[in-house]
Amino acid sequence: MIEELLPDTVVVVEAHGHDDAGHPPLYPEEEALVARAVAKRRREFAVVRSCARRAMEKLGVPAQPVLTGERGAPRWPAGLAGSMTHCDGYCAAALVRATDLASLGIDAEPDGPLPDGVLAAVSLPGEAERLRRLAEERPGIHWDRLLFSAKESVYKAWFPLTGQWLDFMEADIEIAVDPDDPRRGTLRAELLVPGPRVGGRRLTHFRGHWTARRGLVATAVTVPHA
Repeated sequence: MIEELLPDTVVVVEAHGHDDAGHPPLYPEEEALVARAVAKRRREFAVVRSCARRAMEKLGVPAQPVLTGERGAPRWPAGLAGSMTHCDGYCAAALVRATDLASLGIDAEPDGPLPDGVLAAVSLPGEAERLRRLAEERPGIHWDRLLFSAKESVYKAWFPLTGQWLDFMEADIEIAVDPDDPRRGTLRAELLVPGPRVGGRRLTHFRGHWTARRGLVATAVTVPHA
């Protein structure tokens, strides 16, 4: 599902369903991070890291623990960039050689409405108006949830490049629908604060893709070197 949103240089491993059977156990260092977590959190944590290790192996990198750094961001082996996501019944990890992309971010969410009050907390006035029009024209997708997912993907791509927080209100995201497939399309995130420098230039926006299938909305953002 997320694989279709990313370039061929990115390796994506997904897991569907709620069963963690068949996935290798956590490394002790990883186990310590969720020792006090509830069962659901522990299961998703383990499955998404199993996906990440399989993606490492596909890239020819020995499987190893995926620990967390500042603000909970995953720490990848040297020479790799990546992102992970998990929600009820779905986990995915996406990894790429750092020579192929400067950064990336992925996110998946259930295709259902956001809880009351959340949209107002995460959307700019222009975004909310565009979502209203999308909902009128194409009511089959929960566009508020898709915007939230896009903001998450933008942040996941932003943080490894900056080491800084990006508030929901600091990126203005425009969602476009593919005319040939109304359940997928593109994203453009205008950065409302100074962007990171990549390849000697300061970025003003990020780009990505989205899809809505199998009861989920998923987004992916990539940051090329040039």
